[in-house]
Amino acid sequence: MHRRRGFKGIGYHYYIRKDGTVHLTRPIERIGAHARGWNSNSIGICYEGGLDCGGRPADTRTPEQRTSLRLLVGQLLTQFPGSRVCGHRDLSPDLNRNGEVEPEEWIKACPCFDVQAEFGTPSTT
Repeated sequence: MHRRRGFKGIGYHYYIRKDGTVHLTRPIERIGAHARGWNSNSIGICYEGGLDCGGRPADTRTPEQRTSLRLLVGQLLTQFPGSRVCGHRDLSPDLNRNGEVEPEEWIKACPCFDVQAEFGTPSTT
């Protein structure tokens, strides 16, 4: 999909398959192409799925994906202490300027789960 959009390769640094296998798809030293405006200071993680059977955004992570994601994020936070974890939707602008990015303001719905609730980290950057 990224190549069809003109990218030289996948824009994410990691890809997690449904069976929980984690693939390094882009060296973390290389700037990603996954979150416009944030690529130069972020690491992109993508998981297989994210849509329900009707093609609507949904948290479709398998137990294996959840485990792998938790381990990967933990390793990255150890490597980059003080970093915050967030999803695409959390990087959407606060259009009504009330201090919270609400669902109607999301540019993208992914990752289709509440990162702050999942990882206990602020979801603002």
